[in-house]
Amino acid sequence: MIETVSINKAINTQEVAVKEKHARTCILGTHHEKGAQTFWSVVNRLPLSSNAVLCWKFCHVFHKLLRDGHPNVLKDSLRYKNELSDMSRMWGHLSEGYGQLCSIYLKLLRTKMEYHTKNPRFAGNLQMSDRQLDEAGESDVNNFFQLTVEMFDYLECELNLFQTVFNSLDMSRSVSVTTAGQCRLAPLIQVILDCSHLYDYTVKLLFKLHSCLPADTLQGHRDRFMEQFTKLKDLFYRSSNLQYFKRLIQIPQLPENPPNFLRASALSEHISPVVVIPAEASSPDSEPVLEKDDLMDMDASQQNSYDSKFDDIFGSSSSSDPFNFNSQNGVNKDEKDHLIDQLYREISGLKAQLENMKTESHRAMLQLKGRISELEAELAEQQHLRQQAADDSEFQRAELDELKKKREDTEKAQRSLTEIERKAQANEQRYSKLKEKYSELVQNHADLLRKNAEVTKQVSVARQAQVDLEREKKELEDSLQRVSDQAQRKTQEQTEVLESLKQELATSKQELQIVQGSLESSAQSEAKWTAQIAELEKERGGLVEAMASREEELSTLRQQLEYTQIKLSSTEESVGRLAKDQRKMLLAESRRAAEQVVQEALRRFEEPALFSCAGSADHLLSKVRSVSSCIEQLEKCWSQYLACPEDISGLLHSVTLLAHLTSDTIVHGSTTCLRAPPEPADSLTEACKQYGRETLTYLSFLEEEGIVENADSTAMRSCLTRITAIGEELLPRGLDIKQEELGDLVDKEMAATSAAIETATARIEEMLSKSRAGDTGVKLEVNERILGSCTSLMQAIKVLIVASKELQREIVESGRGTASPKEFYAKNSRWTEGLISASKAVGWGATVMVDAADLVVQGRGKFEELMVCSHEIAASTAQLVAASKVKADKDSPNLAQLQQASRGVNQATAAVVASTISGKSQIEDTDSMDFSSMTLTQIKRQEMDSQVRVLELENELQKERQKLGELRKKHYELAGVAEGWEEGTEASPPTLQEAITEKE
Repeated sequence: MIETVSINKAINTQEVAVKEKHARTCILGTHHEKGAQTFWSVVNRLPLSSNAVLCWKFCHVFHKLLRDGHPNVLKDSLRYKNELSDMSRMWGHLSEGYGQLCSIYLKLLRTKMEYHTKNPRFAGNLQMSDRQLDEAGESDVNNFFQLTVEMFDYLECELNLFQTVFNSLDMSRSVSVTTAGQCRLAPLIQVILDCSHLYDYTVKLLFKLHSCLPADTLQGHRDRFMEQFTKLKDLFYRSSNLQYFKRLIQIPQLPENPPNFLRASALSEHISPVVVIPAEASSPDSEPVLEKDDLMDMDASQQNSYDSKFDDIFGSSSSSDPFNFNSQNGVNKDEKDHLIDQLYREISGLKAQLENMKTESHRAMLQLKGRISELEAELAEQQHLRQQAADDSEFQRAELDELKKKREDTEKAQRSLTEIERKAQANEQRYSKLKEKYSELVQNHADLLRKNAEVTKQVSVARQAQVDLEREKKELEDSLQRVSDQAQRKTQEQTEVLESLKQELATSKQELQIVQGSLESSAQSEAKWTAQIAELEKERGGLVEAMASREEELSTLRQQLEYTQIKLSSTEESVGRLAKDQRKMLLAESRRAAEQVVQEALRRFEEPALFSCAGSADHLLSKVRSVSSCIEQLEKCWSQYLACPEDISGLLHSVTLLAHLTSDTIVHGSTTCLRAPPEPADSLTEACKQYGRETLTYLSFLEEEGIVENADSTAMRSCLTRITAIGEELLPRGLDIKQEELGDLVDKEMAATSAAIETATARIEEMLSKSRAGDTGVKLEVNERILGSCTSLMQAIKVLIVASKELQREIVESGRGTASPKEFYAKNSRWTEGLISASKAVGWGATVMVDAADLVVQGRGKFEELMVCSHEIAASTAQLVAASKVKADKDSPNLAQLQQASRGVNQATAAVVASTISGKSQIEDTDSMDFSSMTLTQIKRQEMDSQVRVLELENELQKERQKLGELRKKHYELAGVAEGWEEGTEASPPTLQEAITEKE
């Protein structure tokens, strides 16, 4: 009953904050009944869909129950999740008042319920230790990755509500001291508590992910964290300045700069934000409030006490008292009234002093409470730092123990090495093991060097970004200073203009007064004007005579002007002839410079040693198209020059451009010949030379206007057509596939791969039958083990291909819309070519592995070839998986099935390698040498032969590694051309198969 009353008092239509005592009663009620049945039975009777304030206060109380109520509150509330979603959509249609606030708050509550349902290890208040956080991910990086994404979504909903509440308030007024403002701000205390924990856990999970995954993979996580970090820091700062929060909660401040996840040691610098709520802090509604009836009772009791004191001093005033003279004499009554008034005044003064003392004590108590909160926060921070120091000390102690253990292992290794030197019979075997360990160390050292280079590059990029940021900040400050200076100058100019206008106004007033005075005196000076008019008539006669003389001088000047114009026209004709000669000279000089550029290109064409790299046919074709466009532009500019000789700039530009494009075409033709077969290379060489000669002939005809009909570009165009035909023949085969045929080609390649796997399986069964029929003993056991692991690998590849087909079908169906599958493959041609390449690689790898296994079973092959083929198949299947999942939905069941099949292939590949190594060891043990019948001289001779053989093998190993590097480089170039990578880039990303092969 008490809980029902508290729920109704907490959730009402008044626009005031929820009283803390009512919310606390609701929370205690859930713990008493171990659930939220009573809460929902009362809430279901409230009109939440018709009153926005009522819905807002319901969200606040429900949020507090989810955080601090009984754990069964979440279970009892899940059945109402859809109703909350419907209510959120309904309130979302209102753009004013509490409508949008209720919609966003309901979305947050639904997200909170879903998160805690999916992650039951997290309590409602989100409090957990670092060890519990590690257990939540179950030591799986995929779980930590997904958990981080869910925390980002959770924190995004919290920040959205935070920002919406602040946007709905008028921050120009003190809204935090009004009841309406406190009603909106009160739920943000729960949001601040959630955000502090989510931010802390997100930072720790990102550091853990960066220790397990590459930095590029987590770029999206870092970008999203930076966005949320900026918002949360701003909102915490704005909240800490509101008067309403200062007494209820101590809001932490985030660091100035976000954590650097690329530096693992930065985790030790991270300080978890601690939100401190004072123990006695409560909302304003928790203070005692005196009702009207209480005041009336207090006044009555005080009056009775005053009457009793008066009767004690002066006696009773009852009418029945025989000594009561009040009715007989009015003087005593006046003295009593005066004394009563004096007592009332003294009592009022004492009350004021008492009230002042209470106010001062209350203020001092609040200050002490604030100081206690600050000291508690500092204590929590110091405890956190002490715990971090203890963890660092424990980590360093563990490292020291590990170093001691390594030193002991090193000493043991040295003692074992001394034992190996004493045993000459096992020298060769131990030596090979040491060589293998050395190779692994070299590879690890190379990997560490690459990682160090990547880290150094990232640090330099980060430093450059910081420098750019500081420079931009300084520029903004300078621009702000300039704007302020301009504004100050404009204000000063406007002030000066205003002063000048005032002065002009005063001057105008003075002039007006002067004019008025002159008008008054004009009547007096009329006689003077008459005399002046007579004098002016005399001056007019003199001016007429002067004008006659001026006309004679004007006629003389006109004659001189005509003579000057004749002389100017002759000068202009000579200047025109001179400009024409200069234009001819410019054209001749441009033509000679163009001829020198083309001749230099032809000279370099005769010296292939000058070219350091091979070109591509598609780049040559692009240059030919540019030259064809330039020839058309040159002919157009030549026609314009003949029509208007003054405009020569376009013609000079076209001649220069033609020369340089021709040079580029000849040079790229020469570089393309380095990669082309002999016959097309010879044809292309002759075509490029002929084109250069025709270009020189064409340029020689551009010197005079009279022979313009001889300047024909037909021969040049013919040479360009021939170069184009040869270049198209040299294009890689993968580039001439029509996009309409890509869909059919994908199905054909997948079918061919499946057929290759079936054939390989059948051959392995046949080889196994032959081995059982013809082999015995150790050889039969080795063959059965190797062929059995190969069969398991083929079965795993078949499962992978089936899963890949299902996923591709799902991708096509979900992405093509109304288009056909062929149109979808054509639209995504790059992805389609990747699938085709991966399918070919899988089928080819299976065929090669079966051939290698056949030779090993027959005793004519090498075990190392079989292991290399196994690694190649693993790389090919990994490329197929990567090409299939690049467009897949991350929650697709077919994708999960494909990933499971990929893990099966990796396990089967490992089994093939393990069985091969085991079989090799068994066969080598059977072929061990017999030293029993050998003399000391023979053993020494054998030892020298073995050392010679070791040196030879090391030399051959070095040569083979160089050869392998050249082969991989050539494979990289050919794969780049076949896949259509752009020419001219410094480096293109290698395929997944090459990356995995390089790692192996």
